[in-house]
Amino acid sequence: MSLEQREQSEREQASRMLPPAPYPEPAPRRVEARREHFLSEIDRQARSRSPRLALRPRGRWGLALGAAVAAGAAVVVLTLNFGSPGAPPNVPPASAASVELLERAALAAAATPQTKVRAGQYSYVKTVGHTSVLSETKSGEMQLLRQNEAMEQWTSVDGSEQTLQRKEGNDKLLPGTPGRGNLNSPTYNFLAALPADPGALLERIRDHAEKNHGAGSDSTTGPDQEAFVTIGDLLRDGVSPPETTAALYRAAALIPGVDVVPDAVDAAGRKGVAVARTHDGERTEWIFDKSTARLLGERTVLVEDNAWGKAGTVVTSVAVINSGIVDEAGQSL
Repeated sequence: MSLEQREQSEREQASRMLPPAPYPEPAPRRVEARREHFLSEIDRQARSRSPRLALRPRGRWGLALGAAVAAGAAVVVLTLNFGSPGAPPNVPPASAASVELLERAALAAAATPQTKVRAGQYSYVKTVGHTSVLSETKSGEMQLLRQNEAMEQWTSVDGSEQTLQRKEGNDKLLPGTPGRGNLNSPTYNFLAALPADPGALLERIRDHAEKNHGAGSDSTTGPDQEAFVTIGDLLRDGVSPPETTAALYRAAALIPGVDVVPDAVDAAGRKGVAVARTHDGERTEWIFDKSTARLLGERTVLVEDNAWGKAGTVVTSVAVINSGIVDEAGQSL
């Protein structure tokens, strides 16, 4: 199958999995103008790359871009040749189907009304789900146990107060966040200050991943997988402005190896379609509502047998039940 045939097949797959976007088709001139804009933007970014980035090993991969066409906002998918610093040469670009789904999620996020946030407020997130742990039995065998991960969490929007976490009716104050927010412990203000440009945003996230999971580290995760996981954590566990959320989805579309799983179920039993990335025998899935493209949750599924179980085992699953901004810790929506 040729590259053009594969892309056409992926686009048809995406259209079958999701309903048509509720936007009018753009005029051909507007599509071409948008395409020229992406080409010039990619050329600009390529010229402006720092020498440090240029020295990284570069694998071949295509860049698939889902674009909202101005006010018309119809989804257009372009495939261009572009380099991902450090990307393994055998990892394909994000599939057209995943790019389209992520773009629809970005459009849905961008259309969310902006909440006016003030000092003293908290980001609130309520989740249900489970994680898995391996435990050694008295006979020396390994046993897979599920741990309940249902919780509510309140994080100070500016990091000036400790985070309150409530599990099974018990409250716990978490340690303060150094610098009032980072990629591992984000606050609303930290997320709001992230780059709105998807390329710049991914570069920041990937540089952080490179330091801890790149060449020379003991990690087997790799920068691309770590970047995908980091973005998923920010989307699931944080509350961010609509512009930041949209940029995170579009940044994920630039990561090689991202694909779509047509049918997935979150920890609350809600069915959806997933954007996923497979690494080291595990598939990390972000599950979206098929109608609204709203993020429902995330899960990790084994794609091959290992110590954690048989292929198909869901080792972790977390569903987002509610999230938003509240006036004080302990207040629910």
